[in-house]
Amino acid sequence: MAKAYWIVHVSVRNIEEYPHYLTAARPTFEKFGAHFLVRGGAYECMEGSSRERHVVVEFADMATARACYASPEYQAARAIRQRHADADFLIVEGA
Repeated sequence: MAKAYWIVHVSVRNIEEYPHYLTAARPTFEKFGAHFLVRGGAYECMEGSSRERHVVVEFADMATARACYASPEYQAARAIRQRHADADFLIVEGA
C-alpha cells in the first residue's frame, strides 16, 4: 500500500496567533501517525507562484491521510488556521 502525503503551502497572516493552530492540531497528528518531512525551511520557487511556508506530512496510506483531515479534531484546528493563514492543501498518494 502506497503512503500518502499532505502537501500544504501556507501564507500566515497573523504570526502571533498561528501557533494556536499548531497546538490544536498536534494531538490529531499524533493520533493518525503523521510524520513531518518538511516544515518551513529555506526554499526556492523555480516556476510558478509560491506561498511563504511549505509543509509535507507523511501518512501510512491515503485512507489515513483523508481520515486525519476529515476528523473532527483536525477540522477544529483547521478553523483556527483559516482565521490566521491562507493555504493551498493537497493530499497526494505516493509512488
